[in-house]
Formats: sequence, structure tokens, C-alpha cells
Amino acid sequence: MTATGIDFGTTNSVVSQWLGDDADVLLLDAHHIDADWRHPGFEYLFPSVVGMSSLRRGALFGWEAKLRSEEAAEACKRLLKSDEYVTIQGRRFAATTVAAGVFQAMRKGAEHNLTAIDQAVITVPANATGAARYRTRAAAQFAGIEVLALLNEPTAAAISYVHELQEARTILVFDWGGGTIDVTVFDYTDGFFEELASRGVTELGGLEIDRRLRDLVLERAPARSAWTPAQERQFGLDVERSKIRLSSENSVTIRTPDGDTVEVWQDELEDAITDLVDRALAPVQQCLTELHMAPLDVDAVLMIGGTSQIPSVRVAVAEVMQQQPVEVSVCDPMTAVARGASIAAAVLSGEIDGVLQVATSHALGTVVKDNAGQKKFSQIIPRNSPIPWQERKNYTPRLDNASGLTVEIWEGDPDQPLDHPDNVKLTDLRLTYRDPRAREDSRFLLEYTYDMSGLLRVKAILERTGEEVLNEEIKSFSSGGPTPAVRKELDDLLAGNTVTRPVPAQIPKTATGPAPAVFVVDGSNLAWIGRSPRQPGVYGDDDRPSYAQLLSARAALTSNHPGAVLHVVVDATFRHKVAEEERAAVEAALGKGELIQPPAGTEGKGDALVTAIAEDTQGTVVTNDNYVELQGRYPWLRNKERVLGATLTQGMWVFTPRTCVPPRHRLPRLALIPPGPGPLPTFRYHRPHEE
Repeated sequence: MTATGIDFGTTNSVVSQWLGDDADVLLLDAHHIDADWRHPGFEYLFPSVVGMSSLRRGALFGWEAKLRSEEAAEACKRLLKSDEYVTIQGRRFAATTVAAGVFQAMRKGAEHNLTAIDQAVITVPANATGAARYRTRAAAQFAGIEVLALLNEPTAAAISYVHELQEARTILVFDWGGGTIDVTVFDYTDGFFEELASRGVTELGGLEIDRRLRDLVLERAPARSAWTPAQERQFGLDVERSKIRLSSENSVTIRTPDGDTVEVWQDELEDAITDLVDRALAPVQQCLTELHMAPLDVDAVLMIGGTSQIPSVRVAVAEVMQQQPVEVSVCDPMTAVARGASIAAAVLSGEIDGVLQVATSHALGTVVKDNAGQKKFSQIIPRNSPIPWQERKNYTPRLDNASGLTVEIWEGDPDQPLDHPDNVKLTDLRLTYRDPRAREDSRFLLEYTYDMSGLLRVKAILERTGEEVLNEEIKSFSSGGPTPAVRKELDDLLAGNTVTRPVPAQIPKTATGPAPAVFVVDGSNLAWIGRSPRQPGVYGDDDRPSYAQLLSARAALTSNHPGAVLHVVVDATFRHKVAEEERAAVEAALGKGELIQPPAGTEGKGDALVTAIAEDTQGTVVTNDNYVELQGRYPWLRNKERVLGATLTQGMWVFTPRTCVPPRHRLPRLALIPPGPGPLPTFRYHRPHEE
């Protein structure tokens, strides 16, 4: 089987294969590129897009989906961490399904080029969660691809760069593509890589820059009419293409669906994205600070990903690093990741002599309660452990005569509080005792086994008897849609069959008359109004969210809109942040379904759940938040008929229509995110010197 590497990207994917003496990037879909999209190197790109057209039955993929769809789903990779649903022309699919469709389409593209993709090393962002890694692997498997390993994108780029080199050097990879920014520092000595530091920002990439350019155009030529989905899509493509052209041209002219034309200059776009570039540069400073390194301690700076090729971005990185990045001709920003992945695949399949070692990017463990009853992270497999790895730890139940207990599976940083965004609960597993027994007799060894494919197997064995009371491989996660349903959904997607969209049970259907109004309340946001989130509880109850305040807001909204259906969403950490005397009431409300929260560990925010429910129910969001990161996915947030703001004055609630508008402000360069602690994974690729 040919050693294959797949760079599965947010915007575009690339496939490369090892041909015995070099890596060859495949032309999967070049024949579908329109003339105005034929830029240098674009023939190697396979857009990570799934679309539908009234002229064709079944889904479109790649360039056809990007350029010929009336409605399309893009950036499904971003949604894999929680497997959110994607809606295309009334058909609803899990993000894993859409990703599987993209993988399958790439396989077919390879077949048309007289080659096959049966096994592959697939790359993921350096900061990808375990859930995102699992679903990436699952999507590829549903498409018929055996995953040899999941490899961090910056690592793959570094492999591609040094494949023909043997001298020791320190390398910084600045990986800014369509969806994320990752900065990783490597030490390369005698054929071995070691990741020294890695930092990044999720949901910051070319998609955000597209939105800024779109805003520039609409500020000068506001929409005069309601645009159809097809017009919106075409306008979005024009904006994206214009952004690409502005990397090499001084100005572009963009036409809106209303027929207006707007000229935008390169320096105007660069000025509009200054704060985004600053945010992208912050991880550079974080890595250098963590390693106590000066910029010139780095021997080579690799810039990969399409967004990294914007002229002002390259200039900014060169200024910070006090040196010019490696030339594009030496490290191709669009194909280096795929090439490196195919070299890694050749090592794993024995086509290249060498050693490939990947390490865990997060610690893995469970949660325990201390003597005060507070939950804390209990680490089992440390971060930076080489894969495959197995570790076990002793645990004792808190109660006597328990028939079983729930084992929470977590990943993240054990040095941070459990509710820190870096800590994510993957799932719950049930441990069952055959016979209830005293707690000391119920002590067990909890064993984690993590393999090269990114699968985690969990076992629990009673210490005294050796009896196995739990043995499961994690195949599903707490958040998102059920992975086992992907096979059926994928068949429907490829065949073009309609997938029934479930009607939320909370919305009663009436025999006659209009459906009741639906409000989706950002409960955490309303509970914080007039209060400070600096350090909850340190400065008194005014520094905590108030559940009583949220109840008063709900009562006022119900009074103003009799008969309306209310969905009240709170963050996963809400119950821990309210005052002690309110926690029991919050727990009870969660148990009754009066409050809804996202699965524990999903970055502590309910914003995505609020917008997802509003999307499904055509409901009105009640919040004072701008939802900046979600506006691209849900453009209706800018429609004041779909969003209400809330004001609390003299004990009275006032709800008024508002729009979610992203802030336009500058931030100090390199001063956005404080440096973070902790070592990072070790990766080794060893190619022995030839005799």
C-alpha cells in the first residue's frame, strides 16, 4: 500500500504520497477549478466543502461543492470538537458525517488519478482536543481509510522541511490556516525532533479575515434587499477570492448582489485585520517566553497555511523573530503538512528506515473529590507521554456497599482548576460491581491504554480479587451527535436523501393558529448583568452570577410574552459559580430540564448551544453578548428581529431588539495572552545517516 499523508484542513485539504524517493502531492480535483480561481498551487487543494445543487442528486465535494453549490457546509473541521450539526438545504448532518464525506471524496479523487488511499497518517491542529482527534479518525474510517497515526500539523511541516537535512537546528513553525493558529518550537538534533513549546488560538484564521473584508464592503455598500442563500454564497466566494488576490495585488473590486461595486486596497484590509494579526502573534511570544529564548535563538521560521502568506503577516512575523521566514520555494505553505505526513506514513509502513514517536498533547485522567467534596483532576497518563502508552492508578469509592459508580474520563491540564477551558470531559463510563461491598474491598486499579490511532481503552480491576469491572474503548463522547449514526447519515448524504430534522420536544404543536414564540435565553449572560466576573466569590456575592436574577429575568420575559416557549441555557460551570445557597436550586433546575447546559468541559460556554437551539427552533436569542466567533456560522445574529438585549433597571427588566456586531478595536501587539506553563509533547522522526 502506498504511504499516504492527508492534511485535513478547515478550508482546504491536501493529499501526498511517498513514491520511494520523494513525496508527491496528488492532483485530486484540479479539473473542477474555474479560471478565476486558478492561482499558483491551487491545483493541489481539495476544498473541505460539502454542498448541494438542484441540478444534481447527492452531495458535491471539493471544488464542485465550493464553486457550484447553491448551499454548502464549510469548516466542518471546526465543529468536530463537539460534533455539532450542519444543515444543508433542510438536511441535518453531524460534522463527523460531513468530514467522512470529504475523506471519501478525496479517496475517489485519488482513484481517478490511478492510485489508492487505503492507509494514511492524518494531521490535526496541535491544540486539537481528544474528541476532535477521535472524530477525525472516525470520519476517515467511515470513508474506508485506515488511520496509521494522527500527527500534529506543525510537526508534519517540520518533517517535510528537514527531511533532507541533518544539521542540528531550532525551528519555529507558524501555522496559520483557515481555522486555527498554532505556533510550535522544535529542537532537531541528529534526526530527532523534540517539541519544546506549543501555543495556539482556536477559531482564528482565514474565515475571520474573510468576515473583516466582507464588513469593509458592506460598510460602503449596505445591502438594500434581502439576498437569497445563493446570492449570499456567491458574495462570500467573491470576498474570499478577493482576499487571496489582495496578497499579490494592490486593490480589488468586489460586486455585491445588489449590483454595487466597492474597491478595497491591500493596506485597507491589512489595517482592518491588525488586531487579528496581533492575536496570531501572541502565541509566538508565549513560546519564546516559556522557553526563555530570544528570537535569534531560533534558526529557522517556517510559515505554513494560506493565511500565513498575507504580506503583512509575513512582515509582522519577520519583525518579531528578527529574521526572514524560510522561503516559500523551500517550505511550501500549502503542501508542506501533507508532504510531511506522507513521509511519516512511509516511516510507519517501513518504506523509510527510521523511528516515529508521537506523544500525548494533553494529560488524561479522571476526577476525584477531596475531603471538602470539591472535584479535582486526577492525572493517569501525563502530558508528553509517548504513544502507545499504558498507565494505571488506584482509586477507592467514597461510599460503602455501592453497586457501581460513574467514572468520568477527562483530558487537559491537571495543574489548572477543573473548570478551566483546557480541561475537557470526554465521556462517562459506568463501573459495575457484581456484589455490593465495603469501600475498602471495592478499591480498584483504573488503567488507561492510549494507542497510535488516538483510541483510549479504559479498564478497572478490583485490587483484592482481580475481577474486571470495566473494560471499554471510548467510541462516543459526552457532547454532540452519536457517532454510530454516521454510517446511515453518510449514505443519506451521498445519495441525496432527506434526513428528518427532529422537532425539539419542548415546542408544542397546536392544531390551529400560529406556533408559539420561542426564546433562547443566554442564562449565564443575564445572571452576570451588573456583576463582576473577576474572581467569583472573592469580593462577595456581587462577584458571582445570580440565579435569583436569572429567575426574575425569565419571569419578566414570560410575563411580556404569554405562552412563549423558553429555553434557558447556562454555561457548564454555572452551578459552581453561583453562591453556595443557590447551588441546590440550580442542580434541581438542571435535573428538571428548566436549565440546559452544554456537556461539561466544552470550554465552559453555552454560546454554541444557544445559537444551535435558536437555529433549529427559529427562536429569538436573549443576550447582551456579541457572539463574535459564531456570527460567521449564524449570520442571522445580525438581524435585530432574532436577538433581544436585556437591561435591568431599578429591579425591572427591559428587553429590546439588538444586533450582534463584532467589536472593531486595536489590541497591543504581542500583549494579548499571558504566557502559559507546561512542557509539550515530544515527537521523534529519525532517519539514520546513510553509510
